Amino acid sequence: MNNKYKNLLSPLTIKRMTLRNRVMMCPMGTNYGEQNGEMSFLHIDYYTQRAKGGTGLLMVENASVYSPQGSNGTSQLRIDHDGYIPRLFKLCERIHEQGACVGIQINHAGASAISSRTGMQPVSASNIPSKDGGEIPRPLEREEIELIAKKYGEAAKRAQAAGFDCVEIHGGHSYLLSQFLSLTTNNRTDEFGGSIENRTRFARMVIDEVRKNVGPFFPIFLRISADELVEGGNHLEDTLEYLEYLNDEVDVFDVSCALNGSIQFQIDANYHPDGWRSYMAKAVKEKFNKPCVSMGNIRDPKVAEEILSNNSADIIGMGRGLIADPEWVNKVASSKEDEIRKCISCNIGCAGNRIMLNRPIRCTVNPSVNEWEHYKNTKINKACNVVVIGGGTAGLEAACTASEVGCTTFLIEKNEVLGGLAAEISKIPDKKRLADFLNYLINRANKLNNLFIFKGTEANTDFISNLNPNIIVNATGSNPLLPPIKGLANHVDKTGSKVSSITNMINNIPNYPEDFTNKKVVIIGGGAVGLDVMEFFAKRNANVSIVEMMSIIGNGLDPVTKSDTNHTMKKHNVNQLTKTALLEVKSDSFLVKLENGEETDLDFDYGFVCLGMKANNPIMNELQEKFACNSEIINIGDSFRARRIIEGVTEGRNILNTLRKLNFLNDTNL
Repeated sequence: MNNKYKNLLSPLTIKRMTLRNRVMMCPMGTNYGEQNGEMSFLHIDYYTQRAKGGTGLLMVENASVYSPQGSNGTSQLRIDHDGYIPRLFKLCERIHEQGACVGIQINHAGASAISSRTGMQPVSASNIPSKDGGEIPRPLEREEIELIAKKYGEAAKRAQAAGFDCVEIHGGHSYLLSQFLSLTTNNRTDEFGGSIENRTRFARMVIDEVRKNVGPFFPIFLRISADELVEGGNHLEDTLEYLEYLNDEVDVFDVSCALNGSIQFQIDANYHPDGWRSYMAKAVKEKFNKPCVSMGNIRDPKVAEEILSNNSADIIGMGRGLIADPEWVNKVASSKEDEIRKCISCNIGCAGNRIMLNRPIRCTVNPSVNEWEHYKNTKINKACNVVVIGGGTAGLEAACTASEVGCTTFLIEKNEVLGGLAAEISKIPDKKRLADFLNYLINRANKLNNLFIFKGTEANTDFISNLNPNIIVNATGSNPLLPPIKGLANHVDKTGSKVSSITNMINNIPNYPEDFTNKKVVIIGGGAVGLDVMEFFAKRNANVSIVEMMSIIGNGLDPVTKSDTNHTMKKHNVNQLTKTALLEVKSDSFLVKLENGEETDLDFDYGFVCLGMKANNPIMNELQEKFACNSEIINIGDSFRARRIIEGVTEGRNILNTLRKLNFLNDTNL
């Protein structure tokens, strides 16, 4: 055991359940369930992988206690019928085989349910939507509240019968119990509204029903939003008061935070530091003297150990961190912290896929979320030389993967440092977590004896020819898109010019002052790149305007980033000009055409053109001409089409498919 983490790796007993360490996988929706709400075998593999990785307790994602009324998610698990027990039992068997404990979160979505999925109007404490633009729910009658409370109890009994070691009641995050607890969604005037005692009455009924059904020795967790972080919502002091009514029969408080309207604090945005909300768990623990779970962007095991050692919490909750690296605990325990593939909190493959697109979850940094990494256990069956051109995230993943199965691999990078565009973007203060992924990739590459890296080297066909390539991977990335707009080429990134691209902006970060009060910043382009620039200057008190041709700013952003972006723009009074086109770039203004057809100049002290990126393929044609007959040539990442890191990394890992196609690799039995 790694002695640096004595608390983190120590066991914990709660009633008759003993955790082998203090790491709990937080419940997170996956969309891996069957359409009928049953646990799928894909689902079982996903959780088993994290159990094998050393996790102490896996809290399975929320299961519906009363469907369809209370269901949430495209393929949410159900636990409202005995028919779901057999597959859940199989899950528990698999988890226990790995030495881990397993619990399940039980829940009713309330107003967060969607009628297009359920076929009925959502229900809640009152007729108040659980989020802006959400459906108007129907207030529950007393008899319905009593029925739902009993449904929680029945669900908990099924969990116990299926072999779970504990059960968690979801009382936060804008689900039904939270909707009763929060004044933002409860305006009732009966015994379930108004006073704290009344607003906690329903949750109290649920806890009592659960305890009645599982008996005195079965641990009950209660997840809460300790601070709702919205105007008019419960703050930490309010929560400490209402928990006085819920404390009895609860064994562990799972101390989360936020509601739908503050989701960037619930599913932490990337700029929140590791363990930033541990003070909330500490306050609950000190008042009630019960075990508490703390979570919140905890990626660094040193931070996790510190939270435990100062008695801020008893259990460390990790969600996305275990999506990114199922082996997190094993790596910590075996002193391989430098090999941890840390979550970068981008929220693209997880929250973006599941919440926004109804897809199953994926991960930007882990292309094998639910597929294991068995490829590392096999080797090529004959010699294979792979040449990778470009040392960004896509190229690094391709080079490492090829090397890990035995290919002699050559990585050629024209710059003196690896990382490509991601290395540049990580220089933006709010994007610094991105460097964690780069460090992981570079460390992984440096440990591979059959991977030869040429930095500060321009790839050309003569150099590549000397390496006798069987496979050539072109991963040369992208450059800023600069359309033929009048004046743009004359001003952008020129010495002494006020007009910059994203790359020039990043290069000048060390030179920008901390305070831009009374300075005008105008940004052309309201996509992800333009919004990165907006956040940088808005938080430094600049007078920011952002121009976007489309009808909305931030089109296609994941829901967490979108919520955070909207909050930032509102807080800093960012001037948003949609359906507005750039006509001309001048030395200190942009000529634009507004939605009403009027043309106007937008003056600036700093102007930025952020119209996206375009593929960069400087030698692709030469490669095709010289090597197409004797080598397989593949084009991946932004050099194929400018997109996000997640697509490039996935395509990098997919070099395995090329090796299989060319009969260098035969691992179909794995």
